[in-house]
Amino acid sequence: MGARTRGFANNVLTAGKIDASDGLSGVVPNSNVNNTSVSSVTSLPPSVGSGIASVSSNPAAPVATGVIWYNTTDERFKVAASTSAWSASGGLITARDSLGSFGTQTASVGVGGNTGSASNLTEEYNGSGWSNGTNYPASLRWPEGTGTLTAGIVAGGGPSLVTTVSKYDGTSWTAANALPTATNAGAMFGSQTSSVYALGYAGSSNTAASYEFDGTNWTNGGTANTARRELAGSGTLTSGLVFGGSPATAATEEYDGTSWTASGNLGTARYGLAGSNAGTQTSSLAFAGGNPAITTNERYDGSTWSTDVAVATAARFLAGTGTSSSALKFGGYTGSARTTSTEEYNKSLNVITAGAWASGGNLTVGVYDQAGAGTQTAGLSFGGDTAPDGKTTGTFEYDGSSWTAGGALNTGRRELGGFGLQTAALAAGGGNYPATNLVEEYNGSSWTAVNAASTARTQMGAAGIQTSGVLCGGQPGTITTTEEYDGTNWSSGGALPVGKQSNDAFGNVVTAIINVGGNTAPTNYTNTSESYDGTNWTSGPTMTYGADRLSSSGSSTSGLVFTGRASGSANTNNQIFDGTSFATGPSLATTRNGHAASGKGETSSGSSFVAGGYPGRLTATEEFTGETTALNVENITDS
Repeated sequence: MGARTRGFANNVLTAGKIDASDGLSGVVPNSNVNNTSVSSVTSLPPSVGSGIASVSSNPAAPVATGVIWYNTTDERFKVAASTSAWSASGGLITARDSLGSFGTQTASVGVGGNTGSASNLTEEYNGSGWSNGTNYPASLRWPEGTGTLTAGIVAGGGPSLVTTVSKYDGTSWTAANALPTATNAGAMFGSQTSSVYALGYAGSSNTAASYEFDGTNWTNGGTANTARRELAGSGTLTSGLVFGGSPATAATEEYDGTSWTASGNLGTARYGLAGSNAGTQTSSLAFAGGNPAITTNERYDGSTWSTDVAVATAARFLAGTGTSSSALKFGGYTGSARTTSTEEYNKSLNVITAGAWASGGNLTVGVYDQAGAGTQTAGLSFGGDTAPDGKTTGTFEYDGSSWTAGGALNTGRRELGGFGLQTAALAAGGGNYPATNLVEEYNGSSWTAVNAASTARTQMGAAGIQTSGVLCGGQPGTITTTEEYDGTNWSSGGALPVGKQSNDAFGNVVTAIINVGGNTAPTNYTNTSESYDGTNWTSGPTMTYGADRLSSSGSSTSGLVFTGRASGSANTNNQIFDGTSFATGPSLATTRNGHAASGKGETSSGSSFVAGGYPGRLTATEEFTGETTALNVENITDS
């Protein structure tokens, strides 16, 4: 689009639009613009004589806030405007309230809290889901924290008041010098080496005292104007903010490193609230809290609070981290139960749509223990079980809407491996006891037998493309061997660290394959993963749950792992792999295991399907659409 400026002198003279007849002089007067939803337009700089870009379609992100253009297609002035939204994410592993917290939206820590009794649990959030960290040295309610995932600090707590202070490095806790006074339910802000612990409950009454930490020692800080507990805070040692608290108050105070000054009150008095404890004195959030719990969220601009978009789940005694534009809310008490609820707050020019599952076209026949290949809009399902102890030759093609019959396998089998594309797929192994080493290639209409693999196996991991693929693990027993296919011949690859069966694999390059789940014994549902570089397997990150008879898709840097069987039962779990770690993703609608998935020909986890599976012989297909981002655009209406 080139440079975009904000002058209105050279306007497009379209009836009903802003033009020279509106008497413009230097800047656009407020009366010229309907500012109900586009407040950024109120401060346009003088630029008379400069033009506004005329474009036939809106620009893509990134675009700066307040940028204006003229869309010639719908004859409207447009502006890139910010939007605020809360969205649900993977829940805490353990429901609790009254927990401490520190970190950012994508690297957060929840510590201690009330599970029915005081807890020492530590959980870490990676932007999608939670995993267990090293337990805190003491079981506490109402500890307070600040800092980052790899440089955090937690102080105080109860129910028996303590002076305990501990530092976290992302792996372990180490003791630090104690607070001067045993306190809980205060507010903490700053960093691991420069922080403030403010107010709280000191045993017989609420306190207005604050304490400063320099990384080693605590010293007395200023005394606040209003003593209270169960409040929230944000900012730094020399530019801090506290707000709310018990007894229910709207009081807000700012700290300059020496003294406290009253500022604009919250719109809603409340206690047990949370906020963006990595926010600043001039830009912070205050959300939820209250009794009964509320969903109200307010934004602070350095002097006043204004209502912002509400959280989805009302809770009090919850935790919060992040900034005023990228925050995290988790845990708390809803009024009836402790919750694992986790929500992300984003304020940006981008409208982000979370990944989700939706129903697809049903298979024409119920089947399980089949293999899958292809993409979401050009997929395959082949082999499997369509009758008691059956082993079908059936092949079905998917176009993103419906399934139709394709060419039949030459040899019917179940529990086989598959990968490739709809027009270039490979079917390997499988059987119905005994296992087979047979291999067939599909050309989009028919299957042809090709060189057999060296090892007969079922329920194995299979990944790659038709001319370059990998088989690993499987049964009988728990196989450790790997075989590589080059489009003609099979050769031995590196052995898995541990033998597995009922595992799966994803990736489209032999030198970058991820093997997931399975079992190492009939009831040992493993949560381990392994990474293959074309020569050797190495242990990878731990999955969010252990399962066998699962399926997967995507690449070694962007994958999905779908459901499976955990503790003997099928489930709806879904995991997202970002190349480094696994996180909980949106759940499927249908419980299943032993199902087929597309994606062996995908390059990312952005789209995939699952079809069929057990219990029974399912026909249901579900399609996954990954997270999408679009620019938030609003019209500028004339006066």
